[in-house]
Amino acid sequence: QLQLVESGGGLVPPGGSLRLSCAASGGTLDSYAIGWFRQAPGKKREGISCIGTNAYNTHYADSVKGRFTISRDSAKNMVFLQMNDLKPEDTAVYYCAAELVTQNVCIMSPIDYSYWGQGTQVTVSS
Repeated sequence: QLQLVESGGGLVPPGGSLRLSCAASGGTLDSYAIGWFRQAPGKKREGISCIGTNAYNTHYADSVKGRFTISRDSAKNMVFLQMNDLKPEDTAVYYCAAELVTQNVCIMSPIDYSYWGQGTQVTVSS
């Protein structure tokens, strides 16, 4: 059973940066499409970025495009989300998710993911 653990969240001022990590155990992420999602209080879970089994296959929500970068490290069995120029509206719990795939697909819909981490809180405030 694949297990995911996020880390790297915290409190940062507007304009700051954070790097979120998603560590996997119980499976090799090379065969999984990975997504990053976030959920703010009272709002729906939002897909913000995804990466296919080919690391060049990535996609970003318009709200984070140009500021966030998703990447994967096969040797470490981890996926990362570099977040720059953070804004107060980026405040949310951030989750990574994984889905076993047979093609190089990038999935932005949360309902298509089977495995989820527990989330890490990101707060952007001065």
